[in-house]
Amino acid sequence: MLAKLVGIVFVFLLVAVVPVLSFLTARRPQLRSIPRLDLYLSAMISQWILAVLGAAVVLAAGPGFRATGFRAISVSAGARWVVLLTAVALAALGLVLVLEHLGWWPEEHELVRLLLPDTRTEKLWAVLALAPTAALCEEFLYRGYLLVQLGQWMRITPWAWVGSSLAFGMAHAYQGWNGMLRAALLGGLLAYPVIVLGSLYPSMVAHFLIDALALAWLGPAFLRREANS
Repeated sequence: MLAKLVGIVFVFLLVAVVPVLSFLTARRPQLRSIPRLDLYLSAMISQWILAVLGAAVVLAAGPGFRATGFRAISVSAGARWVVLLTAVALAALGLVLVLEHLGWWPEEHELVRLLLPDTRTEKLWAVLALAPTAALCEEFLYRGYLLVQLGQWMRITPWAWVGSSLAFGMAHAYQGWNGMLRAALLGGLLAYPVIVLGSLYPSMVAHFLIDALALAWLGPAFLRREANS
């Protein structure tokens, strides 16, 4: 009974508390004056705190790390999925950015632009620290723990797939509706190989590559050029 209660509380934290905190954070005017590296550090700390809490819940109440996707698969199968996921996600992101540039899609939220690195140091932090943190922590929390828990409760995998993806989208409330929709769709894409293979590793690697390329190259190339045009 206690284990089930712990699981319910942590799921509530992911699907309700985190989105509310994300939304409230975006409304803080002082956020715009915080140095970018401090924003990166704050984001990483919050994600690692959630991940450590999640790991403690898994250890105390189950369902176990193997059940949440920490299981090995062949290198060839993993590599194929990484290439496919990364290509699809970056192509979709590139299309959205082109549509934004043409005025056919809502503009990015100002906080998304605020997170884009300017200097070489910021790009190194984004690629070597922020992107790996998001890949490890978010995949474990949303495609690992939450997907499994919702699947156990709902008994229907597609609903768990949808639920975990929506929760992931809402966790990006600070990015506005555009960013929330994009995150939810990305969450759905990254969840598919987890459901098929039972492993988080391809999604973790793909998530890292997507974030690293979007932060260090694709986002600045489009959004900064758009701002200066």
